[in-house]
Amino acid sequence: MTKIKTEAQYQSLLKKIDQLMDVVGKETHPTDPDYVELDILTDLVEEYENVHYPIGTPTLVDVLKLRMYEMGLTQSKMAELIGVSASRVSEYLSGKSEPTLQVARNMHKKLNISPAIILG
Repeated sequence: MTKIKTEAQYQSLLKKIDQLMDVVGKETHPTDPDYVELDILTDLVEEYENVHYPIGTPTLVDVLKLRMYEMGLTQSKMAELIGVSASRVSEYLSGKSEPTLQVARNMHKKLNISPAIILG
């Protein structure tokens, strides 16, 4: 098989990968037939998923909400952390406003958000 052509093939290979995951472990040698098969099938599945189930780049709003959750921050605490007002954070979270360059730097440094996501 050089390429997954149907959803049925994809689902079948996912089941096979699950079976192989029970057999292949850290101690399995890379030349072991099960290891080789797992490696080939995961590459095929990855290629299929990249085409049929792509994962897009998250928006700044999505990432800000995630960081708030991960860090246990309220809008007020996030505002203090990045040096803006709580109402400005609310505008960022609603998509009504975009951060200035200085605020973008603070988001990157204090919240560990990629500049590519911040600047869109």
